[in-house]
Amino acid sequence: MNKKLLCAALLGGMSILSVAQAQEFDDRWYVTGAVGFNLQDNARGTNNAPFGAIGFGKMLNPNWSFDTELNYQNPHQSANQDLWWSQYGISFDARRHFMAEGRSWNPYVLMGLGYQRAEEEFDPSNPLIPARFTRNGAPSQRKDGHVAGKLGVGLQGDVGRVKLRTELAYRIDGDNGSVGALLTDNDHNDGKDWFGDVLASVGVVIPLGPAPMAPVAPAPTPATCADKDDDGDGVNNCDDKCPGSVAGQAVGPDGCPVPLTIDLKGVNFDFDKSTLRPDAVAILDEAASILQRYPQLRVEVAGHTDLCGSDAYNQSLSERRARAVYDYLTGHGVDASRLAGPNGYGESRPLENTPQTLPACKSERNRRTELNVQNGQ
Repeated sequence: MNKKLLCAALLGGMSILSVAQAQEFDDRWYVTGAVGFNLQDNARGTNNAPFGAIGFGKMLNPNWSFDTELNYQNPHQSANQDLWWSQYGISFDARRHFMAEGRSWNPYVLMGLGYQRAEEEFDPSNPLIPARFTRNGAPSQRKDGHVAGKLGVGLQGDVGRVKLRTELAYRIDGDNGSVGALLTDNDHNDGKDWFGDVLASVGVVIPLGPAPMAPVAPAPTPATCADKDDDGDGVNNCDDKCPGSVAGQAVGPDGCPVPLTIDLKGVNFDFDKSTLRPDAVAILDEAASILQRYPQLRVEVAGHTDLCGSDAYNQSLSERRARAVYDYLTGHGVDASRLAGPNGYGESRPLENTPQTLPACKSERNRRTELNVQNGQ
């Protein structure tokens, strides 16, 4: 039964190891060594004694470790110091570490299961010892092993390459055949079924092999002109032919400024006239509404004519047409500071090139007024 429990403990520990998740922590195997003092259960009839332990283990993840440890202690019997009494065993221990960033010492709790073996000499002439132990009066020795469990707490700290452990644990030894327990039993019955020992120790944890290297971040890829837009116009430096654009300026695919015009299509004038037609009023009302919604917008009021008449006459006529639109806008809520002009361009910017003779020169598209955006131009 004891061997079955021991195997189950070992298999359980190995299963924990196999499913541990890979994380960023020191997962090297390590060896351990510890010395301490064993406060023996009084019912054993043995003295308290020092003990030693060696083992090996591994961190399974940043918070859990698993160790296998051998221990040995040689306490003398209380009643007769000449009689041999020794104890040794193996333990499979899981520790839950409570780590904190920047802290050198971190606490942990310990849970272990193992196997302890006792070798006990006794005087067969003692009348309190049952006959089954005396072997017809010959000097006798009992050797027996039992399952043992362990619970404890400790601190583990970094001191350079190695780590230190200080630990306090309580071990439950399922030894139910101790001769010493029979001798210390005042009722002279069958003794105890188990013993509880207190183990206080200090130890070292020595990692094996080189320390793991911290992951190196890949070098950043140097930025190219295709990744940069120094003037913030939305065109990368590779394609930007005009790198000095002003923020908010309207630019084309090459990064150079492009003229913008608020289309006043429909605001045309009768031949040789500068008065607004009724059909133009609704269009100008919409233009005034747009300008009021975008108070940062500044525009030029520009008037144009068709190709009929002299240059001088058409220049004057285009200025009067621009003035008519300018006055309408300022009279309908648009601040004059946002309007450049009014400027007349005569017949110099036709949308349609027509002969300069009547009636072919009468192009209604050329008899127009425009609002040219000035922001960033």
